[in-house]
Amino acid sequence: MRTLRPMTLPAIWNMSFGFFGIQFGWGLQMANMSAIYEFLGASESAIPILWLAAPLTGLIVQPIVGYYSDRTWGRLGRRRPYFLAGAVLASLALIAMPNSSTLWMAAGLLWILDASVNISMEPFRAFVADLLPPAQRQTGFAMQSLLIGLGAVLSSALPWLLTRFGLVEAGSDHGGIPRSVHLSFYIGAAIYIGAVLYTIVTTPEFPPEPETTPAPRGGATSFIGEIAHGIASMPVVMRRLALVQFFTWLGLFCMWIYFIPAVARNIFKGAPGSPEYQAGLEWGGVCFATYNGVAFGASLLLVWFARRGVSSRLMHRVGLICAGAGLCSVGLLQTPQLLLLSMVGVGIGWATILSMPYALLANSIPASKMGFYMGVFNFFIVLPQILAATLLGPVVQYGFGGKALLAVFFGGLCMLAAAAALQWVPKGDEARA
Repeated sequence: MRTLRPMTLPAIWNMSFGFFGIQFGWGLQMANMSAIYEFLGASESAIPILWLAAPLTGLIVQPIVGYYSDRTWGRLGRRRPYFLAGAVLASLALIAMPNSSTLWMAAGLLWILDASVNISMEPFRAFVADLLPPAQRQTGFAMQSLLIGLGAVLSSALPWLLTRFGLVEAGSDHGGIPRSVHLSFYIGAAIYIGAVLYTIVTTPEFPPEPETTPAPRGGATSFIGEIAHGIASMPVVMRRLALVQFFTWLGLFCMWIYFIPAVARNIFKGAPGSPEYQAGLEWGGVCFATYNGVAFGASLLLVWFARRGVSSRLMHRVGLICAGAGLCSVGLLQTPQLLLLSMVGVGIGWATILSMPYALLANSIPASKMGFYMGVFNFFIVLPQILAATLLGPVVQYGFGGKALLAVFFGGLCMLAAAAALQWVPKGDEARA
């Protein structure tokens, strides 16, 4: 069995840099898709179901990519062929998205975009575990979190920045998708593929261990059977983290779907196509940029804490409590600037959400199935998102009286429930299984 040597921080930065581009694409989607849907005629109650692409493509694509990337070896290596293929497809979808002329065109492009992003993203989690010894994996995932925060803060604020500095004239689109959104998606496409190429060029891979090299046999039956066996034989850490992930991502999806439309409608008092609504849309992007910027700063601290042996379990609990408090406070605020204070708590939580569950998990699963188990672990991210996409619209319409801010508050309660569930994750889970 190969002995992995410790890597320097610059080398860990290089191997993680592709996540900067991936998150740039995610950030543009999260900050703008609900508004794009409304510009194309969607009602608030219809928005959640239109977001169904994200969780369903993750549910399908990530286990498949993880399963086959464990068994891939070619000129580009083991995980890097998937990085590149996903980046090319995602960049093309980003260019096409703001040019959508109908609601269903945008929804179809979102399916393509999400599937492509998942092809790039899933192997990056396994990439860290492939190349870093167990003692450095916490640092590796924290570095990914740092670069995710950097990519997200820039992408979320980009439409506002383009308008603020006069590169795009506000209100010049006559009720259509703003020109600032068009340019942001074009810039995001270039950054996405450029960042992934940087990691591919700077970070070589090791050939897999002999037992992991054979191509899978048995076709779809073998693949489905292995997924079923993998779920049945999940390590205890993975089982306990499943509940934490369920509540965490249910809360996040509540925020992503409803926060920006709620700000535009309830705080800026705008309707789609009005200058007030565009101002609310752009300020919502600033709020998302704020929590991602805080996550970037918090990730620096996570790297520092990880190198000094602070428990991933403790860091994640603190982050979830901060995120829960931040989202619960949103419903109490009516001043745009005060929303930035709520985003500080969300940003601290986001930094730990992106890194600590994977640090808790990585040392409890076998190296030969790292990609596969990382893909299966994604089930517990996408299942709550599917639940939110199918049920949240009726809940908001009939249970919350159409008040989107109540959905954001409910998301905060889910974060606090995730923090409580973390107590059942076994102590000592960071030791190698």
